[in-house]
Amino acid sequence: MFKKVIVAEDVDAISLGIEQVLKDLNIVNFQHSKYCDEAFLKMRAAINQNEPYDLLISDLSFKTGHREVKIKDGDELIQKVRDLQPDIKIIAFSVEDKSYRIKSLFDNSGIDAFVLKGLNSIEELKKAIHMVSTSDQTFISPEVASALQEKNNFEMDDVDIQILKHLASGTSQDEIIEIFKSLEVKPNSKSAIEKRLSKLKDFFKANNTIHLVSITKDMGII
Repeated sequence: MFKKVIVAEDVDAISLGIEQVLKDLNIVNFQHSKYCDEAFLKMRAAINQNEPYDLLISDLSFKTGHREVKIKDGDELIQKVRDLQPDIKIIAFSVEDKSYRIKSLFDNSGIDAFVLKGLNSIEELKKAIHMVSTSDQTFISPEVASALQEKNNFEMDDVDIQILKHLASGTSQDEIIEIFKSLEVKPNSKSAIEKRLSKLKDFFKANNTIHLVSITKDMGII
């Protein structure tokens, strides 16, 4: 079982629930941070003191208020922690249910478990902690387990990335078409661009173009 745990969570009531789970599992050495920056600094300090944490439990969404932050959310914290301490176990504990985001956490950040906050989250968190502490298996809440089972042959190419980058900078679809034509980038017809955007929205489950740009920015694609 884990000996030293850090919890990154900004809602006190949820933090208390997590702490009770840790106590129930006889884990008494744990710390709590309401901010991602603070959690990361504590983890780096622990490594420098040769007393590293062996488990991070982190939410994904954090309210910053008027506080200036460098690490804005749990996704970024998890990635930075994985780079800092590659062998640490990481559990994401969140209300997030979008499959692309959950899959990205497993595929790109190497999380060990994803627990969906909800009616059964306390028992599932206990199961997740026990599983990742005793094996190399990953855990995911049953309600969102399909995120890891989804198979999609859709692959983004350089043209898709260019379209998204142009949209992110405020370039209109008509302007993108003219830019592509001037640079001899193909396809560059209106129907082709619209078709690509439609596929991207479907793949990322985006409600509209603005939502699509936001999603791909959050994932670090653009």
